[in-house]
Amino acid sequence: MAEVNPPIGNLPGKSRFDQVLGSKVPGVITTTKEQLFGMARKSSLWTLSFGLACCAIEMMSTYMSHYDLDRFGVVTWPSPRQSDVMIVAGTVVKKMEEPIRLLYEQMPDPKWVIAMGSCATNGGPYYKSYSVVMGVDHIIPVDIYVPGCPPRPEALLYGIVKLQEKIMRDSKNNGR
Repeated sequence: MAEVNPPIGNLPGKSRFDQVLGSKVPGVITTTKEQLFGMARKSSLWTLSFGLACCAIEMMSTYMSHYDLDRFGVVTWPSPRQSDVMIVAGTVVKKMEEPIRLLYEQMPDPKWVIAMGSCATNGGPYYKSYSVVMGVDHIIPVDIYVPGCPPRPEALLYGIVKLQEKIMRDSKNNGR
């Protein structure tokens, strides 16, 4: 019995690229400039890691060879001037507000932020402390929230994939 909707990549006479982009003519891709830039942006994310506490350990383990972020096009970069994604991982204290804001402002547009862990998302177990910010979204805009205390590396990978989907979705909407 044949499948009603065969999975992408199994349609006879059409390449995977044609199926994903919805091309009518095999081997020919029609797209907008915004969609083309979106495909390039989602496939080459340069991350600025801002590790503040225990979540940073999980973030570092995500960068190791076992998870291989290179296959997603993710490169870690120490300078905000060449990065387009900031990953804030850990407890954000009030003394770190200004450095976080400064690093974010130094990043070129378009830029995205991932808040990793309960502390970066909403203060975590320290939410009643006088020195803790109730989430990094009180300082800079956040695009993706990765929950957990600390989140597993797989959760950060999932957040990166969701960010890539958001980038493609935004590029398609801007092209209309």
